[in-house]
Amino acid sequence: MADMMSILSSAYKTAGQSAAIPSQTKYVAVDPTLYQGTWSGTYANKKAFTISVSDISGFRAQVRYQSAGTVKNQSVLIKDGSFRIGDTKFLLTKRGTATIKNVVTDPANGSTFLDTAVAKQG
Repeated sequence: MADMMSILSSAYKTAGQSAAIPSQTKYVAVDPTLYQGTWSGTYANKKAFTISVSDISGFRAQVRYQSAGTVKNQSVLIKDGSFRIGDTKFLLTKRGTATIKNVVTDPANGSTFLDTAVAKQG
C-alpha cells in the first residue's frame, strides 16, 4: 500500500510541474478569412479528417470536426491563433495551414497518445 501511495504522490507532483500556464492575453476579434472554410488532412495512421469553421463573429466560431466516424459540433473561442473542439486542438501556423493535435484513447487498454497532423484550408 505504501508503494502505491508513493507512486500516486510522485505522479501528482510531476503533473503539477508540467501543467500548462494559461495565456494572459485577452480575447480579440480575429480575421475571419484566416479561419473560415473547410480544413482537411490525414493523420499518420492514414485516417482523414475535416474541420469546418463557420459563423465567425469576433473571436467566436462554430466548428464541425469529422474523422473516422467521429463527428463533433461545437461553439469555440479563438485565442492566440488556436481553439479546441473536444480532445482536438487547432493551431493556425500560417495562412492556409494549421497544426492539428488530437488525443486518442485506445479502447483496449485505456492508454492515450497524441496524434498530430497538418491541415490545409481548402
